[in-house]
Amino acid sequence: MHENRAMNSPEAATAAPPAAVAAPAGTPSVAFVSLGCPKALTDSELILTRLAAEGYATRQDAAGADLVIVNTCGFIDEAVQESLDAIGEALADNGRVIVTGCLGARAAEGGDNLVRSVHPKVLAVTGPHATEEVMDAVHRHVPKPHDPFTDLLPPIGVKLTPRHYAYLKISEGCNHRCTFCIIPAMRGDLVSRPVGDVLSEARRLFESGVKELLVVSQDTSAYGVDVKYRTGFFDGRPVKTRLFDLARQLGEIAAPFGAWVRLHYVYPYPHVDEVLPLMAEGLVLPYLDVPFQHAHPDVLRRMKRPASGEKNLERLARWREICPQLVVRSTFIAGFPGETEAEFETLLDFLREARIDRAGCFAYSPVDGAAANGLPGQLPDELRAERQARFMAVAEQVSTEKLKARIGATMQVLVDEAKALGRHGAVGRSYADAPGIDGVVHLQPPRKASTRVRAGEFVRARIVATQGHDLVAEPL
Repeated sequence: MHENRAMNSPEAATAAPPAAVAAPAGTPSVAFVSLGCPKALTDSELILTRLAAEGYATRQDAAGADLVIVNTCGFIDEAVQESLDAIGEALADNGRVIVTGCLGARAAEGGDNLVRSVHPKVLAVTGPHATEEVMDAVHRHVPKPHDPFTDLLPPIGVKLTPRHYAYLKISEGCNHRCTFCIIPAMRGDLVSRPVGDVLSEARRLFESGVKELLVVSQDTSAYGVDVKYRTGFFDGRPVKTRLFDLARQLGEIAAPFGAWVRLHYVYPYPHVDEVLPLMAEGLVLPYLDVPFQHAHPDVLRRMKRPASGEKNLERLARWREICPQLVVRSTFIAGFPGETEAEFETLLDFLREARIDRAGCFAYSPVDGAAANGLPGQLPDELRAERQARFMAVAEQVSTEKLKARIGATMQVLVDEAKALGRHGAVGRSYADAPGIDGVVHLQPPRKASTRVRAGEFVRARIVATQGHDLVAEPL
């Protein structure tokens, strides 16, 4: 349901299974299961690229493969269980399983590895961003067929997303120590990718036909902090390892292709203000995914989150002055330990005043190893769920009002699904909608016979109605 989709954050996204890579008969084959957020998905793409480069075939059928790799998520309880279930299914279907990803770094009670304690028959377990370790394990159990040949690979490697959009990970790890989160323990401190490497990858993606580039990391605003914003090089030109410089360069690379650049996981630091003029100019989509998490200063303090609710309201107002068409999505936590009714009401007031376009909310869930587990004032499960429901009721009201204001407007829509050139309708997204986590645009059959609606292409459409969290539009 679209209502549930709006509640999901990118951390909860699950990747589609990879398409099989054709290979001669007798070629060793590996099945792949990719779970988790877009950052984990990029890890999966790196591993799949290496597998293809070394001559392995990849397939979706675990039962017929020589080996199965499961890339896991270990952030919240539901994701942990989904990952453990996926490992169990792979063991049942195949028996030869390598586990990687965030869950691989989790410890069970007593200090043993969580995955091995539940599934002791797995062949190997690694943590996240461990391509070399995964490949070493693959080589031990299914020797590679021959030396790498680059002509086995497309220029952008193996991708798990549709051809017209792709995720671009700019850094790994996080320097924050939020009390509800264990990602730094699993992925380490911030490590920014060289800016030249990031921009070169982006250009290859656009040249391959990508129409939307989604920039992801644990903390996109902090890009370059670890290397003190040092100067790198792209096409022989100096470029600082800094969010503003990266965003401007990405927008300039995307412009000749008519492609979108979308920013995710942007913490509301003051220097983010510099990026808003790029959005107003059209170099970067006027869309920010900002993980506010709460609004009351005392709750934010217990969470060890940067900024405060009042400062965030001021910053949002300033951003909208610079770029009036800005769309903001965010995630929040209801029922955090010690949260009083008054503190929760402050959060609801913030949501109403901030006019967040797309807001998702999690009922607080303890995570093994998180500092918040030891905080006083743990709330009953029923109260957490009740506050989550109240939050989403307000969020839906705000979102619906903002969507209705778009009726009559003409928008550019990136088509995700279309059959028979859209003659029976299609589904796409506006600049306000990231794939899998926001709403969609339902495109009606075109009135003009000459209008063509193709998946992976842009179409101009007039908004005629709303449908829950989605828009309904007529192609022009």
